[in-house]
Amino acid sequence: MLPVKVKDPGGQTWRVCRRWVPWRRRVRGAFDWLPNLPGGDDPISMVLSAIMLILFLPVILLAVVAGLEILLVLLVLPFALLGRMIFGRHWTIEARLDWTPVWEESAGSWSQSGRAIQDVATAIRQGHLPPRNLPPE
Repeated sequence: MLPVKVKDPGGQTWRVCRRWVPWRRRVRGAFDWLPNLPGGDDPISMVLSAIMLILFLPVILLAVVAGLEILLVLLVLPFALLGRMIFGRHWTIEARLDWTPVWEESAGSWSQSGRAIQDVATAIRQGHLPPRNLPPE
């Protein structure tokens, strides 16, 4: 089942879905801060580009770390799914306001978590918003 996207009565978009790995991603928005370097083939543009590259090196490193985290998630995902199927681990469902996680709860097996996703999405659509149980990011 794909994430369920619903709007509350206030018009805010919520996404209710299963969390596939045992942790929440920590690095977000790393690619939003990458600068547009000045173009040109004159010496002034070269100096400005070098200064911008030095200033934004931490952001570029953060983008690399975010990419490595995505690769780690892709590497661990098959083992996490296999472990859930073999050991019967409960699925965690989460509600996100836009893309920010707001609420999560253990929901049981695959079918139980599917029903819980539909129930939470229906409650949000009717205006019964889940309580915030995650710290703000």
